[in-house]
Amino acid sequence: PIPCVPWQSQTSGQYQRRVHGERALDTMNFTNIRGKPCRIMWSQRDPSLRKSGLGNIFVKNLDKSIDHKTLYDTFSMFGNILSCKVAMNEKGDSLGYGFVHYEGQEAATKAIEKVNGMVIASEKVYVAPFKPKAERGGLDQASFTNVYMKNLPEEWDEKNSNLDS
Repeated sequence: PIPCVPWQSQTSGQYQRRVHGERALDTMNFTNIRGKPCRIMWSQRDPSLRKSGLGNIFVKNLDKSIDHKTLYDTFSMFGNILSCKVAMNEKGDSLGYGFVHYEGQEAATKAIEKVNGMVIASEKVYVAPFKPKAERGGLDQASFTNVYMKNLPEEWDEKNSNLDS
């Protein structure tokens, strides 16, 4: 059995036989526990694979009906998935994007080639390699020239709000 403390959001368990862990993955993964989907994955003791980003893909423009299990089922045909998640808000509603982390880069590349541009649940999805925030091209701050100001005193006119002077 898996040791679990009720107030924790995460726990880990160790089985004496791999087949028992596989059965837990097959039967319990994505089942609702206290209104939230349970996500089960193999423990990765070596964080280098996760930190390297190899095999990690980003999926956007997901239909709001796509949940963790549907995303997993869609992408599992390309290789062994280490982690799969649809981003959700506080209410548990989909934010329209998700992440799939494969055991190897080859599976991720195959998934990108086959699924990018495909229509899933009436939405054309975009699939690409995941990029950490530091590597993403942010907005060019120099290109913004307008600001929005509110709650100004009623007696102010354009002359008072001109910041160029």
